[in-house]
This record gives sequence, structure tokens and C-alpha cells, in this order.
Amino acid sequence: MADPRTRTVRLRPDLAIPLSEAGTGRAVLLLHGGGGPATVANIAAHLSATMHVITPTHPGWDGTERPGWLTGVGDLAQAYLDLLEVEGLNDVVVIGSSVGGWIAADMAVHDTSHRITGLVLIDSAGVLVDGQPMRDFFALDARGVAEYSFHDPDRFYVDPATLPAEQLAQRAANMATLRVLAGEPYMHDPELLGQAGQVKIPVLVLWGDSDRIFTPEYGQVFARAFPHAQFTLIAEAGHLPHLEQPAATFAALDGYLQRDVPARS
Repeated sequence: MADPRTRTVRLRPDLAIPLSEAGTGRAVLLLHGGGGPATVANIAAHLSATMHVITPTHPGWDGTERPGWLTGVGDLAQAYLDLLEVEGLNDVVVIGSSVGGWIAADMAVHDTSHRITGLVLIDSAGVLVDGQPMRDFFALDARGVAEYSFHDPDRFYVDPATLPAEQLAQRAANMATLRVLAGEPYMHDPELLGQAGQVKIPVLVLWGDSDRIFTPEYGQVFARAFPHAQFTLIAEAGHLPHLEQPAATFAALDGYLQRDVPARS
């Protein structure tokens, strides 16, 4: 991966989006989940060898400012559609992990300018599925988050007592922002499952087979809501399969990019 470049795009007087960019070529908008941009850094590193990867930090994460009017995932999705327009980006692949997948799906539903030509959802939040309750993430302690999120929780569990106060404060602020954007109704838009049928582009839905935040069965229902979606299960992985099984995750991602959504000439 080339050294990432950082800059800030001001979309409104009170809305500035920090961007990390790497690579050249077709644009990829890479949207992180509740854990922040660090959780998708290895995807950026992998794709930047052949593509122009743009990773925003969502407003309210990692010490950034969130304007008072930005209170829902739909607000953030519209802001990123505005970003594509301001930057003059077309033929864009949008990839989202967890809550980032929800943002990505909402963007695809409302992309009236048809700038998005590929959509990848990785263990995405965003819909309500009968018989598949979503784990209350806000009720879990650090050990619980690891147990429900990872196939191998001991590998990824970090004892909060070992972290500096500044990092703990940042994590708490990130979760407070997540609660504002996705806490009520919890982790879903009641209309999104029905709206997914409007998305005509090819969609890849990647899911860890050990995810106990949002189950694989939840992911399969989400995938079936899109007219042209492929569901791929990643073995021995949980909510962040790109961290636990990067080789398998990247193989599925690369195959989709080369086969289903090749760059426009």
C-alpha cells in the first residue's frame, strides 16, 4: 500500500469529512463500522494496489465533530452521496462494514445520479429480519463484544484496564455517536429491506459464519432483498471477517470486482 494521503472535505459550513486516500484508479468509498476507520484499514491496504481507496472518518468518530442535525444513518448516507458529487466521482464501488454497510446500502437506494456501480456489504446492519434478533451491542462489555463478534475471541479481546484513558474516552465517544445514529430504532431502518429491491447494480454480501451480532441467516435475508446479490459465507470468521480471515475475504472481494463489476472503460 502506498502511504495514505489525508485531507478534509467541507460539504457544509458545519460538516467537514476527514478522508484517508491511497492508490490510483477506479474509486472505492470504504465505510467503517462502529469500531472506527482502523477496522477497515487492511481492506484499504489490499485494494489500494489497483484502486483509489477513499476512507472517510464518520462525523463523531475519533474526535471529529458531528453537527447537531446529523442524527441518523440516512443523514450520513446523503452526506456521502454529496461527497461523490462534489468530488466528481463516477463508477464508484462502495464497501461498508457493519454500520458502514447500512450506510452503503442506503446510499445505493438513493443514488439517483447512478454514480455507484458496485456495492459490498460486510456483516451489515440496517434491516429487521423476523426470527433473527440483533444482539444489543450497547449492552455488552468488552469481553461480550469479543465473544459475540469473533470466531476466536481470545485473539482479539483487549482488556480495557490495559488501555490509556485517552483511548478509553475516544471509544466511549464513538459509542455515544453510534447510539445517536443507530440506537433508535435499534440498528435498522424499517423501510430498507423493502427499498433494497430498487438497487439494480450487482451486490456482494460477505458474512462471517460465526457472527453472533448479526447472524448469517440475517445476512442471507438481507442479500435476497437485492435483485442481483451474491451471498458469500466466510468460514471461521465473525463480524469482521476481513480481520479474522483476510485471504478468504479478499479472494471473494477480488472475484466480485473482476467478474461482476469491472471498471467502465
